[in-house]
Amino acid sequence: MNHSPTVELAMQLVAQPSVTPKDAGCQAMMTERLQDCGFSIENLRFGDVDNFWAIHGSSGPIFCFAGHTDVVPTGPVESWSHPPFTPTIVEGQLYGRGSADMKGSLAAMVVAAEEFVSEFPKHQGRLAFLITSDEEGIAVNGTVKVVDWLQQQGITPEWCLVGEPSSSTQCGDTIKNGRRGSLGCRLTIKGTQGHVAYPHLAANPIHLGMPALEELTREIWDQGNTFFPATSFQVSNINAGTGATNVIPGTVEVLFNFRFSTEVTDLQLMGRAEAILNKHQLDYEAEWNLSGQPFITERGDLVQAAINGIARTTGLEAQLSTAGGTSDGRFIAPIGTQVVELGPVNQSIHRVDENVSIDDLNTLTKIYKNILHELLV
Repeated sequence: MNHSPTVELAMQLVAQPSVTPKDAGCQAMMTERLQDCGFSIENLRFGDVDNFWAIHGSSGPIFCFAGHTDVVPTGPVESWSHPPFTPTIVEGQLYGRGSADMKGSLAAMVVAAEEFVSEFPKHQGRLAFLITSDEEGIAVNGTVKVVDWLQQQGITPEWCLVGEPSSSTQCGDTIKNGRRGSLGCRLTIKGTQGHVAYPHLAANPIHLGMPALEELTREIWDQGNTFFPATSFQVSNINAGTGATNVIPGTVEVLFNFRFSTEVTDLQLMGRAEAILNKHQLDYEAEWNLSGQPFITERGDLVQAAINGIARTTGLEAQLSTAGGTSDGRFIAPIGTQVVELGPVNQSIHRVDENVSIDDLNTLTKIYKNILHELLV
């Protein structure tokens, strides 16, 4: 069966077992095609991570497609209806790990760029790609390092479209024009180990910590704003004990996370959380990890181009949203780049039987091409 160029490329990419941080040859497929239509390529390997920067045009503002070739692990292969790295089309859906997050978007970007450059070889400005294989993992040798490299070269993209699966129920119904910040903590509360029959000779850190944790869960951190919901606090793990039922543990470890708006800073959240812990006179250690600052791209030429591109292609009136997890946009926005996320429906991402509509991949290609036409013609 003949498929569109976008679907063919998406299938080729899905077939590569590029579990983070492995690229498994995906970027070579992309750079070969981009080079064939006149892009200059910089392969940028940092640590064990493959990245590349590709650019077409010699002057003017830069529009950059950004994305990742790595995927999350499959989990038990036997749970899948089809082998996760054997791209399979059933009833108009392409199944395979990474089909929605985000190899389908990468295919749409490449094909949109090929067609656009073919039609407008002397387009205004410059068209670029920033691609990594370190988004689903610890994200230390990927986009953040490429952004550092770009800054050293004196390069700052004006606009960036990240191909994360942003859509809710229809392709193009949602544009992510920002993301909440993410602040995590590994909290260790110390007590005194002992026998459960002699609690007066021990200090149970679980009991000691529960009132403080309860207060942290009740705290109102902010009210949010026009772009962001209120900051949320969630405990994700509590671990203590030796495995024996008759031993009071000496420590309890608590993992929690803030997803925060632009109404508060990470330093304010740390200070307020530790003030609550101190109020309860706990003996504790807090190991904080900031994985992303919140960012917002307000209505401007990029957001409007995305809205117009979707409307022209689908007739939909896209909604702006900052919901969801973090993305590599958090590394790109701080340098002054306008950033949006726009990709296929996200319903099946990170799940068994991940899939994407082949019609949506073709629609996405047209949307991307319309955005390029609006900004670079």
